[in-house]
Amino acid sequence: MQILPQLWDDRHSMMKLVEQYAGIGDLESRGESIPRVGYRIARYQGFIEQSGLPVPGVHRIEGTLDTAANLEPLIGQSLTLRMEDGRALAITIADTSGRVLAEGHGPSRCLCC
Repeated sequence: MQILPQLWDDRHSMMKLVEQYAGIGDLESRGESIPRVGYRIARYQGFIEQSGLPVPGVHRIEGTLDTAANLEPLIGQSLTLRMEDGRALAITIADTSGRVLAEGHGPSRCLCC
């Protein structure tokens, strides 16, 4: 999986892979759902290089979706992926191949807070 360039210029932090998810879930947008979407997601956390401490709110989610549904109308929209284990993840589809991306933290991103 390709890691896209960081969107900030902080030479004292780095990104580390902290979780990977794979399974079948539902993709939701504006009250509509695409069921049985395969997903492979990697979550990277920002860390301060010198201390190794995590940087709150600095993370990146990358991955792919596998579905027969037409994803083109959903490119760039805020979507929710409901994963097999019940967690919800805010994602954005980057292209028609199903590549997904999300950055940041909070109610509009990770849905955990």
